[in-house]
Amino acid sequence: MDDDPDVCAVMRDTLERDGYDVTTLSDPTQAVTTLKRGDYHLVLLDLMMPGVDGLTVLGELRKVDPDIAVVIFTGYPTVDSAVESIKLDVSDYIRKPFGVDELRRVVERVIAKRGLQRDREQLLHQAIGANIRRVRKELTLTLRQMARRTGLSVSALSQIERAECSASVASLHRIAGALGVRVATLFGDF
Repeated sequence: MDDDPDVCAVMRDTLERDGYDVTTLSDPTQAVTTLKRGDYHLVLLDLMMPGVDGLTVLGELRKVDPDIAVVIFTGYPTVDSAVESIKLDVSDYIRKPFGVDELRRVVERVIAKRGLQRDREQLLHQAIGANIRRVRKELTLTLRQMARRTGLSVSALSQIERAECSASVASLHRIAGALGVRVATLFGDF
């Protein structure tokens, strides 16, 4: 959240390119309402905005979600604001102007520290599993029927659908054949 729409646009574009879902706000009075409506894990918050300061917004956000990760950024850093930010459990505090590489590093560090880091390989396994399950259900096939069609065990198919193990290329080929779809269909939009 920054009162400058251009700063919001740069942060949004940068983080979306890195695969994050991003919501930007230029009006700090919308912060609490927006947080209540969504499923957010991280807030990037400008300390100095017209009408209300970032620490006031942060205090209100903490009332709604005391565990959300917050990164404060400011063009006017002071010891007092840094100390107050720490009291409000800020995950990081960076000085403006900052570059996109610094933004990426801070976001990655905070996400990793909070255990929210997204593993691209795991996301791929989840997408494949979800697509297999979706197509199988559309065809009203049970796991047992799929096992007979593919020669794979019910347990292996179940683990693939739940992304508990990765399927080999040969297994994906068998599954796609049993479902009557191309292997690429199993990858969806990934």
